Amino acid sequence: MRKIITSIFLILITLNAKAQKITGSWSSKVKISEEKTLEFNFHISKDSDNYITIIDIPTNRVTGLKPKTTIFKNDTLFINGSNLGIKYEGVVNWNTQKITGNFSEGGNTIPLSLEKLKEKPKAVARKPQEPVKPYPYKEEDVSFKNNAVDITLSGTFTKPNAKNKYPVVILITGSGPQDRDQTFMGHKTFLVLADYLTRQGIAVLRYDDRGTNESTGDFSAATTEDFANDVVAAVNYLKTRDDVDNQNIGLIGHSEGGIIAPLAANKMKNDIAFIVSLAGTGIMGNELVYNQVISMRAFPVPNEEAFNLSMRKAIDIASSSKDLPEIKLELKEHYTKEVAPILRPMLGSEERTEQIINGLIEARTTKWIRYFYNYNPADEYAKIKIPVLSLNGSKDTQVPAKIHQEGIRKALEKAGNKKSEIIELEGLNHLFQIAGTGKMDEYIKIDQTFSPNALKIISNWILNHIE
Repeated sequence: MRKIITSIFLILITLNAKAQKITGSWSSKVKISEEKTLEFNFHISKDSDNYITIIDIPTNRVTGLKPKTTIFKNDTLFINGSNLGIKYEGVVNWNTQKITGNFSEGGNTIPLSLEKLKEKPKAVARKPQEPVKPYPYKEEDVSFKNNAVDITLSGTFTKPNAKNKYPVVILITGSGPQDRDQTFMGHKTFLVLADYLTRQGIAVLRYDDRGTNESTGDFSAATTEDFANDVVAAVNYLKTRDDVDNQNIGLIGHSEGGIIAPLAANKMKNDIAFIVSLAGTGIMGNELVYNQVISMRAFPVPNEEAFNLSMRKAIDIASSSKDLPEIKLELKEHYTKEVAPILRPMLGSEERTEQIINGLIEARTTKWIRYFYNYNPADEYAKIKIPVLSLNGSKDTQVPAKIHQEGIRKALEKAGNKKSEIIELEGLNHLFQIAGTGKMDEYIKIDQTFSPNALKIISNWILNHIE
């Protein structure tokens, strides 16, 4: 429900104009669990008649999120981040200099009260593996167009100092809106990877996802195939450069990037020389979603078998070919009957239960997830003739190595591809860190960003497969 609160006190007295400005930096710390607290910073500015918000989540080192629109009216702040799959709505109390509201991402909503900052937020310390400038190679800010949808993708191109034509890799991020460094859980995975590869003589292009940081477009309206088309645009851009060896352009994709890579390669015919899949999947999307729902469930249920069957049915409904309104109606009926009785005792109110169910319905029916359910990367790998390196960590709890590498292996065998290598790396998690449990809440606690052994394997394999 939209809440608009008018303070009579503000009408009766005159306040300092500066105190009533919504522009500036607002911050909050939210306790997600006993061990984890997230910090949010909202930087609000005004350009002519329009407000602009930039959101940083320093705890996870996420910076530069640019929501679609910001509206401030009647002391109510509404931030529409539909391009990123997020939104925020809150009410300002000028006396306390606080905004009380809720932050939503997908089907999840959390209370988020922001407090006006007097000083600029402090930057989070870099991780040990992150390179320090000046780099022993050349770094260039670049941009290129995906003309089919009229968007501009902004990124960074790195190459060795000597003048030459270099083999080059394009780094493809995982799911969710990611910047060019794939900043996640306190780590800049792609910054570390790009630095290592460039030092070995391999040029690297990495870029912000569409609608993220400095790239234009609408992230939330895009599917895996749309992201593959962005990769095609990146390849076309590289082919215009005189410092790129066009015969040795490769793709490195992490997580969802690992299933974008073969799709993009098949679109480009003979333009891609090799693929490296990092924690990529090898099974149908709806099977992956089901497995993650079951294995990563964070709450107890009275009947495991009944819950699993209920989740299977929900995903079957969501991934069907029926019209979206009909799917949402069926999901509503299913969740109300099967899931609400489980959630209600935990949430303590009918209103909160209804809110969670509505969020689940929206999260299960986005354009991206509907495409993902019915996409099988094995179908694309079965057409791949170029060399493929598939790496997965043995402690990856998001994309378990054995089941997904088996899918990729069978697909490459079907393609008659004998130039490929599939390796399960012992002790590494989804981010290729040396891990204890491999669970997601451990990522941020580990200082290591990327296993040096994994970096060496990637680099050596590429250098051995360029012509």
